[in-house]
Amino acid sequence: MGLLSDKIVFITGASSGIGKSCALEFAKEGASLILAARRSNRLIELEEFLKNKFGVKTYSFELDVRNKEKVEDSISSFPDEFKNVDILINNAGLARGFNKLYEGEIEHWEEMIDTNVKGLLYVTRFILPKMVERKSGHIINVGSTAGHEAYANGNVYCATKFAVKALTKSIRLDVFDKNIKVSEVDPGMVLTEFSDVRFSGDKDRAKKVYEGLTPLSPEDIASAILFCATRPAHVNINEIILTPTAQASATQVYRVK
Repeated sequence: MGLLSDKIVFITGASSGIGKSCALEFAKEGASLILAARRSNRLIELEEFLKNKFGVKTYSFELDVRNKEKVEDSISSFPDEFKNVDILINNAGLARGFNKLYEGEIEHWEEMIDTNVKGLLYVTRFILPKMVERKSGHIINVGSTAGHEAYANGNVYCATKFAVKALTKSIRLDVFDKNIKVSEVDPGMVLTEFSDVRFSGDKDRAKKVYEGLTPLSPEDIASAILFCATRPAHVNINEIILTPTAQASATQVYRVK
């Protein structure tokens, strides 16, 4: 029996990176998993792996969190055995572009705002009422050190992560009397597809972000998220900020040449 064998965990952005690592970590603890992401082919592979290796119950579906109607329809269509979500991990998010504001691509801004802020809101809005009704649950938002410190060319991405920080605190204030936990995990530099996406598939440019240091891994973040989810009932982890040892701030990074 794992620590979470009686829990249902819903993970957005579950097809790769931090979301996929969360699926693995929570499956090890016996949780039943709801997995959502835009790339359904990857979800199907992950679902089969988790079932075969850990024997956990899973339910997966394709989802772009920017689509409010699809979010609502998908959540309302959960099978009966998955309807009462115990832990929601709002992981879906991205950065797109790396320009000064006056040179930024507006479609990049909209994609980040719609995913990182509105997507988190949509999913939370349609999951949280049942938690309130049951007076039980846990929301864990994946933020970023970019929500604590703006950096050059980060403008709109940083703004979205500052918004995640504000929303996490606001949700906590809304539900602290309902026996519902709310946590935020804010990583610094993590080696995922993040930079590939930010630089629109320019792998050479993405690779340079992590040169000369050991970045965090998706497993490192998943471990911190699991820590939040496995504290005693009376303990709420409000916030975890974690960075590579070689990263002291958004701009102070020690690189071995």
